[in-house]
Amino acid sequence: MTGESIPDELPADLLTAFDDYERAILSNDLEALDAAFAPGPDTLRGDAAGLLVGHDVISAFRGVRGGVPPRTIERVEYRPLGDGVALLVSISRYVGGGTGLQTQVWQRIGGRWLITAAHVTPRAAAIDRSVWRTVGDPLWQGAWDGPLAGLTVAVKDLFAIKGYRIGAGNPAYLDSARPETTTAAAVSDLLRGGASLRGIARTDEFAYSIAGDNAHYGTPPNGALPGALPGGSSSGPASAVATGQADIGLATDTAGSVRVPASYQGLWGLRTTHGLVPRQGLLPLAQSFDSVGWLTRDGATLQRVVDWCLSYDGSESTEHVLGESGDDLPWRLFVPDEIVAAVEPDTRVAFDAFLARLAASDDAPRLARMPIGPLDDYFEPFRTVQGAEAWRNDGEWLRAHPGAVGAAVAERFRIASQITPGAEASARAALAPLRERLDHLVRDAVLVFPTVPGPAPMRTSQGERVDAVRQATLRMTTPAAIGGLPAVSVPLLTVESQLGPAPVGVCLVSRAGTDIALVRLARRLAALTADDPEDT
Repeated sequence: MTGESIPDELPADLLTAFDDYERAILSNDLEALDAAFAPGPDTLRGDAAGLLVGHDVISAFRGVRGGVPPRTIERVEYRPLGDGVALLVSISRYVGGGTGLQTQVWQRIGGRWLITAAHVTPRAAAIDRSVWRTVGDPLWQGAWDGPLAGLTVAVKDLFAIKGYRIGAGNPAYLDSARPETTTAAAVSDLLRGGASLRGIARTDEFAYSIAGDNAHYGTPPNGALPGALPGGSSSGPASAVATGQADIGLATDTAGSVRVPASYQGLWGLRTTHGLVPRQGLLPLAQSFDSVGWLTRDGATLQRVVDWCLSYDGSESTEHVLGESGDDLPWRLFVPDEIVAAVEPDTRVAFDAFLARLAASDDAPRLARMPIGPLDDYFEPFRTVQGAEAWRNDGEWLRAHPGAVGAAVAERFRIASQITPGAEASARAALAPLRERLDHLVRDAVLVFPTVPGPAPMRTSQGERVDAVRQATLRMTTPAAIGGLPAVSVPLLTVESQLGPAPVGVCLVSRAGTDIALVRLARRLAALTADDPEDT
């Protein structure tokens, strides 16, 4: 198991424990790996993705990670730190090329050597196929100057890029697609502004999910909370931005596919007014609700994006310069009672504390609580219309490719296939008064509420748990989609989770066409309440 470079002074029983651990990690023996780490809440494991604290958290992460590629240990350095405490630093060489570094603190506990802290530096990473379908440096060079010069973009695998096929998160669909002959306007605007295309990023299959997992390509990492789901369906762009592999995520939001991953990964995420950014060159899920959006790590970058893509003269993304966003929005916030009542208890505590800080600030807005009606009144007709449109868009392909889609998405399409024209018509009729209600609420105010019920679920969460979170989340995200309204998620809350402190977004919703002004207002609000004003 180990090579020749083993210090003579390394205790034999510690070397045995180290070798046993190495065998366990190569065979992915989860029981043995759990036994090698010290029990309790103080055990640590870190890598480039972040820090895991506590034996149970580390165990949960390991359960979804899988094993490591074949390797040998070619060198071990040993330093005693005290009686029954030792530091081991080892270099591993992978059969497929490359080296890695493992740093471990071992402690003799109950007569056994156990790991109390570990840090892993893996070999230089190849492309993370769970995040990227195709990537370059850059894949497509943008204009050499412009307001977005120097920024890179991860494009969700639903947008047309000339010469590339749309994959929609499904390998069979990718195989059956033809190369695109034009580039989507939403992509062209970013390139014309100086941003460069870093690559085509993964999506949940056909964008019909908000969890962020993919049955074919795996689950992208959560850049803010290792071991948690990344959120979807814009999972690839969100993870690329959160992990620093791109500056901008170009994405879509039908029922929360920008806002949910933004909340889960501590990003800024804007769903634009429905129809403001043309959807030509975009593979649809449900045209009545599909909107283009962007993800960034800070508010200043998002402001640069919207100022260019939604206002500059000659943009393919809008026919007017400033429109409704020329003036600032009213500094008046409505808190929708039913949405806030639907969040998890810890999220409610964090949100109430946020409102208290805002009210106590030197630039406090007017705040009021306001009912919007039962959330099921929004969710049920939305789900019916969305499903009917999704089946019209993709049903023919799905019938021709049985078994090509993962189980969870396949079940949603199965339900969608059974929606009758009468049920769809009734649902559409139910949506009309809801839009009127929302338009009235945001006429001279902005809605503010937690983006999602709580922190991102763990990657190990089972189907029932994931589906329950999905249902609860959609009840909160669908009102903005029904109204066709702009909505921005801002990373302003921190809530305890099983994996440690986790981000939860605050969502702001304003009247149609005020997207640029909404981002300005969000940055103003964040500057009053954020821990780090530079992120605003």
